[in-house]
Formats: sequence, structure tokens, C-alpha cells
Amino acid sequence: MNLKKNQAMSDQFRQLMDTYWEYRKDISPMTSTRSGDHSRNDRLDETSDLHMEERKARYAEFLQQLRAIDPQGFEEADRLNYQILEQRLSLDIQRIGYKMYRSPLSTMGGIHNWFPRLGMFVPLKTEKDYENLLSRYAQMPRSFDQNMELMRTGLKEGQVPPQITLSGVDVSIQTQLDTPIDDSPYMKPFQKFPDHFSADLQNDLQGRALEIVTDQIFPKLEEFRKFVKEEYEPHCREKVGASEFDNGQEYYQHCITYFTSLTLTAQEIHDIGLSEVKRIREEMEAIRKQVDFQGDLQAFFEYLRTDPQFYPQNKEQLMERTAFVLKKIDGKLPEIFKTLPRLPYGIKEIPDYQAPNSTTAYYMPGAGDGTRSGTYYVNTYDLKSRPLYEVEALSLHEAVPGHHLQLALQQEIEIPTFRKYSSYTSFVEGWGLYSERLGLETGFYEDPYSNFGRLSYEMWRACRLVVDTGMHALGWSRQQAIDFMADNSSLTLLNITNEVDRYIGWPGQAVAYKLGELKIRELRKRAEDALGSKFDIREFHDAVLLDGSIPLSVLEDKIDRWIATQIQN
Repeated sequence: MNLKKNQAMSDQFRQLMDTYWEYRKDISPMTSTRSGDHSRNDRLDETSDLHMEERKARYAEFLQQLRAIDPQGFEEADRLNYQILEQRLSLDIQRIGYKMYRSPLSTMGGIHNWFPRLGMFVPLKTEKDYENLLSRYAQMPRSFDQNMELMRTGLKEGQVPPQITLSGVDVSIQTQLDTPIDDSPYMKPFQKFPDHFSADLQNDLQGRALEIVTDQIFPKLEEFRKFVKEEYEPHCREKVGASEFDNGQEYYQHCITYFTSLTLTAQEIHDIGLSEVKRIREEMEAIRKQVDFQGDLQAFFEYLRTDPQFYPQNKEQLMERTAFVLKKIDGKLPEIFKTLPRLPYGIKEIPDYQAPNSTTAYYMPGAGDGTRSGTYYVNTYDLKSRPLYEVEALSLHEAVPGHHLQLALQQEIEIPTFRKYSSYTSFVEGWGLYSERLGLETGFYEDPYSNFGRLSYEMWRACRLVVDTGMHALGWSRQQAIDFMADNSSLTLLNITNEVDRYIGWPGQAVAYKLGELKIRELRKRAEDALGSKFDIREFHDAVLLDGSIPLSVLEDKIDRWIATQIQN
């Protein structure tokens, strides 16, 4: 290909990437907001069947245009961009085709959880900012209507979740409705204004917000709650596996590929999980003997689940312990990382209305324009289910060197914008689990119980390989999954139950963690063996992270090229 034609193809490709990203922001104003582009802050996403079919057709057009471009003469960076965009479009087209967007609700997620927090993720500095938020508030009833219409269509066509994944949704909504209006998360953005706002302006904005919340949002919330409890949930599936769908095995295999970027079968993943469970149990046994516990491993699990010494006495103790661990690891990061993100992070409690059915913790990325830090949310509900010996592993995973470090860095490096705000679960969560293990190299887990907490978390992710494939492909019941995790980990039963219900409602996602971590560890060992004394952990981490989140197969090719370059230098 001659140089002139090569340049034309490259320019055409960059234009396509830009057009694709602008389209993504148009169809999802919330994506635009999260990326730091606030030009669509007055709009909510559209989620009707019609909009989803239009999206699928547009993605197919993008894919056709992309494949008409010959990437042979591209620089390495654009070859990578081409490969990722092609895979992303192909998988998204397939996923929309299964129409599972018609079941948009679970205890873990849905607009009933997202909308109350909307004011936390937008700038509130100007009158226009508040007008944008009010505009979104006014559109919320339509979004609830669209969701109910999708769910009704799902009932007719068979795209419905298992009943168990909806348990507690109505309670979560009722909690919002019962909260005094002054304490409502919908009204919190309108309780404190910038100092330069006049009293009249503040009263006007607050009054309009109160009117929309009480006259429009709350009545629609109550309608939505009643719909879920009386019309939707009773007619959802009792069986938990994705294989219960007409094309369930095919759909579950798609989920595996979508979340892992690998082509492993359910049985292969199940077997990997059983092997990892066996290995980790042996390491747990060693710690049981180290602390001289008189009893078998199952008795040790029960001891760790029930002895009060391992649990916080109040929320403040849990948050303080978490903050201490995070500050300690902050000081260690330069030892193992060459490039660190500029954006800071903070810690907050998971909101009360969400906490009972939420996971132990989660991370929320910061704003793309740098105006909001990343946030590590900690669950302080039911403190007897929040063991302190797990805080180190959990914090290293969710904040640094885990999700915050990787995702904040991804937003700051020079890659196409569409890649800054998209990700591959196996990379992101694999990195999070790999980060837990980095604590062994940086002075953490010195207490054997804390190290057991790390192993418990590793076991948790290994069990996921077994129970996710078990339920969705091999006919396991929900109780079988709960029992397997209880038999092989010290996780509290509340955490186990919440996690199993999450796997039921999100087929394939849970297997990405361990598979991603195993791949990163495999690549590190490959580099260590090949480079010997030339291996530099800081350089290796740059090689893994500085192209953002990428498919595991692409990561493997990249690290192999990096190893070859290091050998030559």
C-alpha cells in the first residue's frame, strides 16, 4: 500500500472512531456525563425497544464501515484500536440481539438505584447545572415508563430474570419513599448552593425540585414498586440458570466471551475453578495450622464467621480501618509502579437504601474532566458480616493498586476517547484480583488472619468459576451454589447469598475475575522467566496498564512483544 493511500485509510479510521464515540454519547447522555462532556447533561438515556433496535442497526453500519478500512499499513497503536473497536462492535451487536435489555432490573442495579445518586455525578456550580438536573428529574417518570414497557415485553417474549434476583427491590424503593423529604437523596443537591446564588434563586430551584420529586418522581416510584411486586416478579422464572432460556446455552457462551474475551467453554472454566479451589484450600489449611486452631477447616471457617473479635463494633471502626489500609498502600505505590494517576480517590458508605442487597464494596470511577474523584464505597450494613481481616484485600482490590489506579490512569493516558470510558471485565477485575496479591510484596497480610482474608477473597473468585458455570450451564440449583461457597470459604452467609444472587442475575460476569488474574499472573511469570535479572516490576506494570483495558488475548500479544523488546535492550 502506498504512503498516500495508507494515510487516507488512517484518517478515515480516526474519523470513524470519533463518529462512533459521538454517537455513543448521543444515545447515552449518562456516558457523556461520566466522560466529562456535559453538553448533554439535560437528558437521560432512552431505553425503549425501538431505540435498542436502532442502536443495533447503527452499530452494524459502523462495523461495515470499519471492515471496509484496510489496517495493514497502520501504526501499532491504531492496529490495536482497530482490533478493539471491531471486537466491541461485534459483541455489542450480538448482545443486543439476545434482547436481555428487556430485563433491566435486579437487587444490584436498575434505575431505582441509579436515579437517587444522579446529583452526585454532575457538576453543580452554575444555574445552568441545576436547570440540567431539574430537566433530568422531569424525565425520570418517562424512564420508569420505558423500563416497565420493556419488562412487560420481556414477560411476553420470555426475557425475564429469576425471581430471586428481584427479592428486596420493592423494599429498596419503599425505603426511598419512606425517607423524610429533607433527607431524600433526590433533594440533597438542592439543600446547599454556591455562595453566589441569590436567596430568591435558591428558593426557586429548591421549590421546583421539591415539586418534581413529590408530584412526579415519588408517584412514579410507587407505581414502579407496585408493578415490580405485583405484576412482574410473580411471573419471572423460578429456575436460576441462563440455560433455561430457549437459546440458553448459546447465550451463556456469549456471556463468557463478552465478559472474558476468551473462548473457553463452561466446562473448561468449571474445571479450572475446581483446580484453583483445591490449591487455595491447601494454603488455607497451612494458615489454620499456623495459628494452631484445634479443629478442621470447616470449623475454622465457622470460627472466623462468628467470633466477635474479627468484626467492627461500629461503622466508624470499619471506615477508619479502611482509611488506614489505603493510606498505607498509597505510600508503597512508587515502589511497584512507574506511572501513577493524578486523580485522587475517596471512601464513602454505600447508601442505606442500597446497602442490604449490595456487595461488600464497589468502586465508582471519577469524572472524565477531573472534577470528581474516584470513590470506594464500603458497605457498613450488618457489621457482623464485615470481617476486619478482609479489609486489606478488599481495599487493595477496589481502590489502589486496583480499580482506582487502573481506571483513573486509563482516563488520563493518550488513547482514543471511546476506549477511555469502556472496559473489558476480565482485564479490569483481573487486575483488581492481581492487585490483592501485590500486597504480599508490599508489607501487607503480615497477620495470618489478614492473609487468610486474602486467601478467602481468592477462594471467593475461584468458587465463582465453579458456581457460575454450575448454575448457568450444568444444572446447579441456587442452594448448591450457596453450599459450595460456604463449604470452601469463610465468607459470611449474607455475603455468600448476595453474591450467588448476583451471579444468577449477571451470567458470565463473575468468571472474568479469576480468569483475568490468572492470565496476568501467567504473563508476569513468563516475563520473569524470560528476563531474569532484567525483569523490572515497575516496567512490567506500565506494559500492562498503559494501553488501558484491553482483551486478554490482545494483552498476551502485547506482553510477548514487550518481553522481546526488553531482551534486545
